[in-house]
Amino acid sequence: MKKSLFLGAAVLCLFAAADVSAQAVQRREIGNQVLENVPEAPASVREGLAKYQNVRSAYFQDWAADGSMLITTRFGQTNQVHTVAAPGAARNQITFYDEPVAGVASLPAGKGLMLTKDTGGDEWFQLLVRRPDGKTTTITEAGTRNQSPAVSKDGSVLVWSRSAKGDADADILMLDPSAPDGRRTILEGTGAMSPIDVSADGKTVLLGRYLSINDSPRWLLDVAGGKLTPLGAGKTPIAYQGGKFTPDGKRVLILSDEGSDFARLVEIDLATGKKTNLSGELNWDVEDFALSSDGRILAYVVNEDGYSKLIVRDFVTRRALPQAQLPAGVLSNLTFSKDGSKLGFSLSTPTSSSDAWSWDVLEGKLQRWTNSELGGLDPASLVEPSLVRFKSFDGRSIPALVYRPKNAKGPTPVVIDIHGGPEGQSRPVYNSINQHIQQMVGEMGITVIVPNVRGSTGYGKTYLNLDNAEKREDSVKDIGALLDWIATQPDLDAKRAVVYGQSYGGYMSLAVMTHYSDRLAGGVERYGISNFTSFLKNTETYRRDLRRAEYGDERDPKMQKVFERISPLNNVKKITKPMLVMQGANDPRVPQSESDQVVAQLRQNGVETWYVLFKDEGHGFFKRVNSDRRREAETLFLQKVLGLKPAG
Repeated sequence: MKKSLFLGAAVLCLFAAADVSAQAVQRREIGNQVLENVPEAPASVREGLAKYQNVRSAYFQDWAADGSMLITTRFGQTNQVHTVAAPGAARNQITFYDEPVAGVASLPAGKGLMLTKDTGGDEWFQLLVRRPDGKTTTITEAGTRNQSPAVSKDGSVLVWSRSAKGDADADILMLDPSAPDGRRTILEGTGAMSPIDVSADGKTVLLGRYLSINDSPRWLLDVAGGKLTPLGAGKTPIAYQGGKFTPDGKRVLILSDEGSDFARLVEIDLATGKKTNLSGELNWDVEDFALSSDGRILAYVVNEDGYSKLIVRDFVTRRALPQAQLPAGVLSNLTFSKDGSKLGFSLSTPTSSSDAWSWDVLEGKLQRWTNSELGGLDPASLVEPSLVRFKSFDGRSIPALVYRPKNAKGPTPVVIDIHGGPEGQSRPVYNSINQHIQQMVGEMGITVIVPNVRGSTGYGKTYLNLDNAEKREDSVKDIGALLDWIATQPDLDAKRAVVYGQSYGGYMSLAVMTHYSDRLAGGVERYGISNFTSFLKNTETYRRDLRRAEYGDERDPKMQKVFERISPLNNVKKITKPMLVMQGANDPRVPQSESDQVVAQLRQNGVETWYVLFKDEGHGFFKRVNSDRRREAETLFLQKVLGLKPAG
């Protein structure tokens, strides 16, 4: 057994008193990685992480023209496009970029594939057409951000949104993919506008604009004349999601929260404006849907307390068809095959990473097309979470997923893992984003609690709006209530708890540390907001008004006072326990400056602070070499602040 280089729990209290401000920062650079005050990981840590980091995932993207599946998966450093000819068949790689492919879709009429890709995580996405012969052409302009491609049934009309540096407005562009030089602007948009669908005849585009999570109007755009006609407008703002024309072009199917606390599947008649509720009254959100190309079969997905339920119906007769009995998990990217006989989708469970599946709607047959490797892990060792609810300061019930170590001896340390968003939801999945949960539980003996604090999606818009603007810190108080709950659990060690989060969860980690540092052993935050005013000033222009709609407008003197009161940077002196901060240098959402300034202030205050910066990443760490380093740093930090002995 190697001697531990880490301090035990008995001396954790010394961290707060240690004067590290006078010490030189220990800095290492490894390629594109910058590590400050992060010790080198011993072999035992790297070996323990390897089996978790080697877990592979496969994400269904679309059906190819020949009936095979298009998926993204990683065999090297990044996710690339592969084809899978049949259930269980080999994955055939067809793209080989250094940067990950963010999305792929099959173009109609055998015109090839549409690829979406950025550089270094900067989110200035470019669109590429890969022809059947393998030759690839970039159809967008460097220095612009291009998203939401939609195409007509015959493939002759391709539309997408384009925004430029310093411009908050997105224009709508069009071309025929077979003539990439014919690009033209068909609408000079206002705000975050994007195409949703194109009618079968290519004459009309369904457009959406995202104003906020509660307000996302829709229009019909006449391609020839450029005329915009509002669709489905109500007396109050409506949160529309998605949208699809029926094959005859006379109706649009769409998700809507109009008149309900939850999103429902609605049909809008384009001639009369009549709206018909297709999914009925549910106390959960409908989160996705698909319609077969002939308009005969409708499928939709309901989010029931974080778990996905798939419903399939005959759209003409409105009768239920045989239903798939899916493993308990989360389904995404629901898409019909070209002939309408199969539904393709990705499915992840708490104990299996994402894989590509299909449901044969005619034969009632469920098939798994990919079976991703668990990297040497024993599936029986992985932990299913339990769903708990605890009462917060105002009596509101807050849901949380609790992952407990198997065969734990005595009370375990705790990591509270808070999701990003803030308009997001932590769900019971095992993938590259949250594989750390199973590693913490199985390798380190930590109980991981994943709360969905107020402001999370999935529980209705009343719950969603409970943390808006001046109510921002009510969600922080939810974590205070969770700490109270932890203290009542005999199998949890309330004196060894760490708060952890990324993006908005990174803000939450900082904010929780300013409020409850005396009850925590430390905090981990990845690319979190440290000051709302500087964040709103420096986030990319195309995002600024969208974030103001959620957080509040810093130009409003009343809201500015709130920001001055609640921003973690203005309360950083209240943080007395060690922190690990991580950041991507190319992050367009939460700029590097947000992390730099809080790290500097923490160190000035004498708080031990580790800092990891990846020069070739943006909002999230998607390259394998960086993901590995991130987990090494997190593991070493948690071992230290929780007083855990290293494995080995």
